[in-house]
Amino acid sequence: MRLERLTPGRRPPAELAGAVLARDLVVGGSRWSKGRRLSTADLAAWAADPSLGVGPVTVIVLEAGDLHEDDAALRLAEAVAGPGLTRRGPSQSRVDLIAEHDGVLHVRVTELERLNRLDPLEIFTRLDGSIVAAGDLVASVKVAPHVVAASVVEAGERVAAGGTPLVRIAPFRPMRVAVVVKESLRAADRPRFEASVRTKVESLGSAIVAIDYVADEDAPVAAALARHAQPGRHARDRSAGRADVILTAGGRSTDPSDPFFTAIEGLGGRVVRRGVPAHPGSMLWLARVGRTAILGLPTCGAYSKATAADLLLPRLLTGEPPTRTTVAHLGHGGVLTREMRFRFPPYARELEAPDG
Repeated sequence: MRLERLTPGRRPPAELAGAVLARDLVVGGSRWSKGRRLSTADLAAWAADPSLGVGPVTVIVLEAGDLHEDDAALRLAEAVAGPGLTRRGPSQSRVDLIAEHDGVLHVRVTELERLNRLDPLEIFTRLDGSIVAAGDLVASVKVAPHVVAASVVEAGERVAAGGTPLVRIAPFRPMRVAVVVKESLRAADRPRFEASVRTKVESLGSAIVAIDYVADEDAPVAAALARHAQPGRHARDRSAGRADVILTAGGRSTDPSDPFFTAIEGLGGRVVRRGVPAHPGSMLWLARVGRTAILGLPTCGAYSKATAADLLLPRLLTGEPPTRTTVAHLGHGGVLTREMRFRFPPYARELEAPDG
């Protein structure tokens, strides 16, 4: 790029059409904002206004290998935005990424930080794992100066390329959820428990297909899980109508001999994680049998308290598989005090939360 000066009262050379204004001005009664690309008509209006009241004004002339800020931001937004996002802008070199639908925000945080080391590129987002609604602003892309080298934007595009998109929204899917509860849950508490679970599941677009109460013994628990779990990927029987997710309550998460754990092993499944790096709800557990995820609800989260289960359940209801990676993401921001309510789905933001 190179710099040129416009002198009030003098008609600028025609080759300055496309130059970029470096400051705000009022010309002919109209406000011209910095970053404006001057058209031939703009150059004529500049020469025709004798009352500018300013001295020479610097403009930036783009040369080969330069990009205007808006063009740079649009290219960068195209590189980082994945499914579930629409674009708004650019406005003063900022392009906003808006959620098209409800879901869970996924951000490749490591690559985001690498990209933000490239001066002068800027990408800022909501927290990875945030529960978002259609229309929410989830990220913005901006380029600070009015003109930037295309090579810098290309470097940013290379960082964003490969693998999953740098920013994307996983939509909630209409999934089938079964609930298996050991009879250690008192009968008087069951209506409250069922109402709580239905609110969680239905507010995220899925449906409860069964709530089974079973004896705290190996055989009844195993029978209930077998009745609802999907068989493995290569099973001949796809078992339409079985559950995509099973929620459990009443399990003893620290007891290896608990019937839930022995049933999962007996059905050829596996426990993915006992306990998660978040509080409250650190004692919940995650498992899978065939193609069904199983989430063991913590006692504190069975009723009116917001817990780590309310961060894991939305992910499972987008179809995200139950893995240790899914659980590990909870640690950053996992102190779920009242100040962290924004991390929860809307149904959980008014629930009880600990002070510390």
